[in-house]
Amino acid sequence: MLLRLLFQTVGLALSTVWASKVRAMLTMLGIIVAAFSVVSTIGFMTGAKQYVLDQFETFGANKVWIFPRRPEGQRDRYSFRQIRLTKDQADGILPNCPSLARLSPVMELSAQIQFKDTIKDFVRVQGIRPDWHAIENRSVTLGRTFQPTDEAERLQVCLINDKGVQELSLPADPTGEPLLIAGRRFTIVGIVETLQVSPMFGGGEPQSEVFIPFATGEMIQPEPRFYIVAQSKAPDLFEDAKAEVTFYMRKARNLMPDEPDTFGVEAIDQFIAGFKRIAGFLTGIVAVLVGISLVVGGIGIMNIMLVSVSERTREIGLRKAVGARPDIILLQFLVEAVTLCILGGTIGLLLGEGVVLIARIIPDSPLKGAMIPPWAIALALLFSAGTGVVFGMFPAIKAARLDPIDALRHE
Repeated sequence: MLLRLLFQTVGLALSTVWASKVRAMLTMLGIIVAAFSVVSTIGFMTGAKQYVLDQFETFGANKVWIFPRRPEGQRDRYSFRQIRLTKDQADGILPNCPSLARLSPVMELSAQIQFKDTIKDFVRVQGIRPDWHAIENRSVTLGRTFQPTDEAERLQVCLINDKGVQELSLPADPTGEPLLIAGRRFTIVGIVETLQVSPMFGGGEPQSEVFIPFATGEMIQPEPRFYIVAQSKAPDLFEDAKAEVTFYMRKARNLMPDEPDTFGVEAIDQFIAGFKRIAGFLTGIVAVLVGISLVVGGIGIMNIMLVSVSERTREIGLRKAVGARPDIILLQFLVEAVTLCILGGTIGLLLGEGVVLIARIIPDSPLKGAMIPPWAIALALLFSAGTGVVFGMFPAIKAARLDPIDALRHE
């Protein structure tokens, strides 16, 4: 009985909407905007989150960076000489940190390089150790990687990337060719694949890169400025690795318990966690804005339902005169309000799906992973229905409490 009444009421509500389509559409506009905002924002956030996480993954899930850092609020107290990493500290980390598998200091120089008559200024030259290849997972496409003997004997050998080969007009197989780096003669032993870095991490057009043994680089720059890139034995060992590195570095630098760290230890996990916090904060802001839209839409629904009660006062009086109970009248108007809200929510949902689909199929779109999860669809419809219940209750109660005689006299 109740189910049949429910279906009849929904049908009546839909026929009312169809009879006054423009007014109904304007009434539902707030709900449409709110539902559209919910699903499209969640869809875009899902795509953006997937894009950022994919970019993070390209850096390696178990990489750890150790670098000099001035303590917050005490930047004027420490000179760079006081906080810079030293070779002895770099050499002592691996034996004292069992959670780390390998590491390499990375010295960065900007130098002039020359092949025959071709000269290129301000080329990025990095001093690295052999373990760098495994940590960065950058393969050598031709020739060989650096060997421990290159580091131990400070050999003047180098690797160059594809872009460097092209810009210096080197032969297709440049191994064995001489290359002048900062006026010193090096021998090319291999080609490293060019790294494509996302623009969100400061990347852009690939640049020429040259790599030399770290120890050889110390001959060019006796007090090198460098950072350390390391690899933990497993991604979930980062916290252990951080604690071990922090303990060792504080001890190596003779820092007292009340003195802050003069170095930093970071991993991909920290960046990912930071991004997730930002994403959660943005989602919270969007939720507040959507809530405001729902309130505005709900007020519109309440107004139109009050108008509907006023227009159908005689109808309500007639129904009560033939025996309709107040709770049936209340249910009728409440269902009409909920139907309007769910209909508006469905329209907003379809519009949101369309926008997310467009964002996904645009060529080279960073939102290719954009999608509206099922829980977001359920949430949008649930909030739409809830808005109908909350804001439709007052007009429904008003209709249910009408006196049948007064209602029949209503003009």
